[in-house]
Amino acid sequence: MPLRPKFITFDCYGTLTNFRMGPVAREHFAGRVPAGRMDAFLQDFSAYRMDEVLGAWKPYAEVLENAIRRTCRKHGISSQEGDGRVFYDAVPGWGPHPDVPAALTRVAREFPLVILSNAANEQIHRNVALLEAPFHAVFTAEQAQAYKPRMQAFEHMLDQLGARPEELLHVSSSFRYDLMTAHDLGIRDKAWVNRGHEPRGNAFYGFHEIPDIGGLPGLLGL
Repeated sequence: MPLRPKFITFDCYGTLTNFRMGPVAREHFAGRVPAGRMDAFLQDFSAYRMDEVLGAWKPYAEVLENAIRRTCRKHGISSQEGDGRVFYDAVPGWGPHPDVPAALTRVAREFPLVILSNAANEQIHRNVALLEAPFHAVFTAEQAQAYKPRMQAFEHMLDQLGARPEELLHVSSSFRYDLMTAHDLGIRDKAWVNRGHEPRGNAFYGFHEIPDIGGLPGLLGL
């Protein structure tokens, strides 16, 4: 049966917006990180970003600065003032994956679209505009004073929407940041967008798999 949620909620970066932390890091650290170690460096940078958002909220610029400093320290590479700012300043210029605008616009004719993002307030609206689809609401970690995967971020969104977990379809390319917490909160309908940056999650979490956002209309009977 087609899904008929009251709201469709989305992760933004990675799921809708082409998240380009890796390419930016490869360019910025090309003179400091040997080519043969770059993949490991990027994996650690991703892991430290996750670790930095698990505690009390702090500005996203600080998340990035801490994460890249810790990554450099692990790899015995000198960090420089402003390394994190390079990534922070790059984010608003990142556009969508090619499959996103047309599919989102189609879905938006029938369902209210909502974003829950770990971005800062000053970053997110430029990225949302590049998606070329109308959104009912956009929520950030800065507003919630908590980053995903913490439940507080999702609870803020639910409170603001006046919605119950079972009324949502949550769409994300990440189990670690989104879909595991969504499951724990009772969001029954979940779609995993297989962008290739995370392995397929355990079926325990109960999700629909789609290869890209072009697969979303089919889940909704459109």
